[in-house]
Amino acid sequence: MTETDHPRRVTRALLSVSDKTGLIEFAQALAAHGVELVSTGGTAKAIASAGLKVKDVSELTGFPEMMDGRVKTLHPKVHGGLLAIRDNKEHAEAMKAHGIAPIDLLVVNLYPFEATVDKGAGFEECIENIDIGGPAMIRAAAKNHDDVAVVVEAQDYKAVLDELAANKGATTLKLRRRLAAKAYARTAAYDAAISNWFNRQLEIDAPDFRAFGGRLIQSLRYGENPHQTAAFYATPDKRPGVSTARQLQGKELSYNNINDTDAAYECIGEFDAKRTAACVIVKHANPCGVAEGSDLVSAYRKALACDSTSAFGGIIAMNRALDADTAREITKIFTEVIIAPGASEEAIAIIGARKNLRLLLAGSLPDPRAPGLTAKTVAGGLLVQSRDNAVVDDMTFKVVTKRAPTDAEMRDLKFAFRVAKHVKSNTIIYAKDLATVGIGAGQMSRVDSARIAARKAQDAASELKLAEPLTKGSVVASDAFFPFADGMLACIEAGATAVVQPGGSMRDDEVIKAADEHGIAMVFTGTRHFRH
Repeated sequence: MTETDHPRRVTRALLSVSDKTGLIEFAQALAAHGVELVSTGGTAKAIASAGLKVKDVSELTGFPEMMDGRVKTLHPKVHGGLLAIRDNKEHAEAMKAHGIAPIDLLVVNLYPFEATVDKGAGFEECIENIDIGGPAMIRAAAKNHDDVAVVVEAQDYKAVLDELAANKGATTLKLRRRLAAKAYARTAAYDAAISNWFNRQLEIDAPDFRAFGGRLIQSLRYGENPHQTAAFYATPDKRPGVSTARQLQGKELSYNNINDTDAAYECIGEFDAKRTAACVIVKHANPCGVAEGSDLVSAYRKALACDSTSAFGGIIAMNRALDADTAREITKIFTEVIIAPGASEEAIAIIGARKNLRLLLAGSLPDPRAPGLTAKTVAGGLLVQSRDNAVVDDMTFKVVTKRAPTDAEMRDLKFAFRVAKHVKSNTIIYAKDLATVGIGAGQMSRVDSARIAARKAQDAASELKLAEPLTKGSVVASDAFFPFADGMLACIEAGATAVVQPGGSMRDDEVIKAADEHGIAMVFTGTRHFRH
């Protein structure tokens, strides 16, 4: 160790933790280095019960814990010990004059506010789990990282002990700075969770300040492209999906894998597993095949038939536990990721034979009706909006043409509009027998989306050796209104017999007239599903 490492010997540590994982072992190791232990409440009791000598913080401050523990560390003898610059003569004199002992190591993990909210606790319980003294001490120690090391979670205990062992009971400036940076990030994420919870309680959609925080799940090899760096973070929102799923096997997920898997699982969440089996196949964040079936394997085959070319190297989401028959069928082509609520042991073994195929089990499906926020970065800013939680089952399908859809058409219209919500705009979905048969996504013109989807249906028909594309006799869904009749006419030309769209165009009458002239049934939902 050199002088440039700015070594600081740890003589006194203050420990105050709600999560006591590894606490006793860490305290024992500190004591073995001759470190004096100071602690609070339950932490002090736990350390003392292990047979270690520990000073209660009230002995340090001369004040007892009060107000149900709300006031215990907010005292000059605590903050002076953390903030005093050791090499500053005036600071040293102030410490001596007021009997302030230095604190060289602070170990604090905060009251479990996020976990309290997550379990559905009431307002007052959540408020009581807002830590005040903890963040104040963390920020003080982090500011004075030249002299003080601060630890905010148990996984950093080893790094501190390794340095103490290697440096005769001292820490290096490099470690203290790394810990300080993490400490500020932790308090920022903590405050973000609190402020966002408050905004939800008060139903404030656009607060004057908006903060988001997350916990690192994994560093990624790169981002969308190899020259971009990336990492994956979990937010306090415990929504079932790729962030909460257990990966059973396969290579580490990439940035694009995570993005596409999220798109697939959000789409499959639209299909109630009690009502039907369903499968979604995604490529580049867009579904390339979606279907319902009597069981998963039939749903998968129908989804694959929509666009088997695009499905190669895709992401597959199921709304029920993966079974052996479906697993065998999936392994016939190259697939990147499978995500499902669960899987049978036989299915897991079948997938296990493909060592690079990732299998993720999410436990449950995301609730499509659940509120939440989505955020997108723009230059110098964030666009924040509520999640699109409009669900087909809650919509009124208003017939606007002379001919009403048949029962079979209405069933497929609802299916198609359910899928349209998860396809990039402009979106056109052709569907037949509860399966997509043509998908047009992300085009600048709705007419182009209609034509591309029809063309892909023709390609699929050639692949399946069908006499005509499945768009003949299909229904079609549009994520937004047809501004002119031309987009709908392109769908009719492809063979669609019924249309679902939000409506609301200045030219709705013109579009409805064109539908009537062609004997087409049309329904309006009044709900748009733009997705950019």
